[in-house]
Amino acid sequence: MSLYVMKFGGSSVGDTERMKRVAKRIAEKQDEGHKCVVVVSAMGDTTDDLIDQAKLLNENPPAREMDMLMTTGEQISIAMLSMALHQLGREAISFTGWQAGFVTESEHGRARILDIKPARVLEALEADKIVIVAGFQGQSESGEITTLGRGGSDTTAVALAGAIKADACEIYTDVDGIYSTDPRIVKVARKLEEISYDEMLELAHLGAAVLHPRAVEYAKHSKVPLIVRSSFNYNEGTVVKEEAVMEQGVVVSGIAYDKNVARISILGVVDVPGVLAQVFGALADAKIDVDIIVQSGVMEGKADFSFTVALSDQAAAVKVLEGIRQEVPYREVTTEDGLVKISIVGAGMVSHPGVAASMFEVLSKLGVSIKMVSTSEIKVSCVIDGEKLHDAIRALHTAYNLDTEEQVSVGGPQERR
Repeated sequence: MSLYVMKFGGSSVGDTERMKRVAKRIAEKQDEGHKCVVVVSAMGDTTDDLIDQAKLLNENPPAREMDMLMTTGEQISIAMLSMALHQLGREAISFTGWQAGFVTESEHGRARILDIKPARVLEALEADKIVIVAGFQGQSESGEITTLGRGGSDTTAVALAGAIKADACEIYTDVDGIYSTDPRIVKVARKLEEISYDEMLELAHLGAAVLHPRAVEYAKHSKVPLIVRSSFNYNEGTVVKEEAVMEQGVVVSGIAYDKNVARISILGVVDVPGVLAQVFGALADAKIDVDIIVQSGVMEGKADFSFTVALSDQAAAVKVLEGIRQEVPYREVTTEDGLVKISIVGAGMVSHPGVAASMFEVLSKLGVSIKMVSTSEIKVSCVIDGEKLHDAIRALHTAYNLDTEEQVSVGGPQERR
């Protein structure tokens, strides 16, 4: 008898009819002879609605109280799904994140999991019950309710799968697998049968919305196979595992993009040891993540360098730089938005020279100017103007032999919670 963790996102349980369909899907899995643990998100737009209501009361609500509020969405889902399963004659029991044993950091809104003590989950499984667990939430060591941030339900599911030694973790969403790029942009995108943890981790970090990076990290660490599939049909999904079989002639597995990009340039900085450490140390202290960093040549003892941050962090980053101007003198700071980062990812890139050159050539033929470049063994990222993003994705998709003959039909945006 296999043990499966099944995760259903917000659109999969968006209303009572969809909840009934999910309950039927779970019952079918049990009828196949499997033990089931199910992780669910809040129904539909519940979380966004709660945030909107909170801000009508307080434009800057306390983080602790927001976590108290936000966790109620998942608690509604787990209770209702358990009720739906009981209606089908199944023994089911629902647990909040803390009842399921999730111990987290104390930081509200984006806590990390410190430990999982799944005793109650395992006891319920031993009693042949279907276990329903609220995603996205836990409890700190001091007893405070916390949330795990966006993508937290994926992380809940994968971490729990590792803790209870599940045979696989199935992520049910509104698309039927992982595609070579966003199928809303490229209708002939290729659905991948398999992809490696490393490739998926890169794609997730680079903007692919199907899986959250932290969930992939947990899967890789615990070696739990992930299966991404649709909750709306029975199509075969995509398996994320240690090593994936690469199709003949395909070097690049996927193309990702990120619109949440701003470039900040510091001009005329004195070129002395320790300057970069001061600048990026100050940004780190402000909890601002820096992505690509490029330094230009030194002239007359002065250097210019640029880096990218999330567009949402642009104003905060500039404020940090203004705050350290006395310690790190510079001529000026400039910013640029309206940018995107487009990336190609593939394990085959390691053994195939010229992959990056091909990317640059494709972008050049489109008249796209490359502003910044970042590379690793299995990815190349370019920061470009956002105007030609879709043209660039389509051209690269064709250039790397990723097009298929069949067109993909997709409904809406891919789930992240």
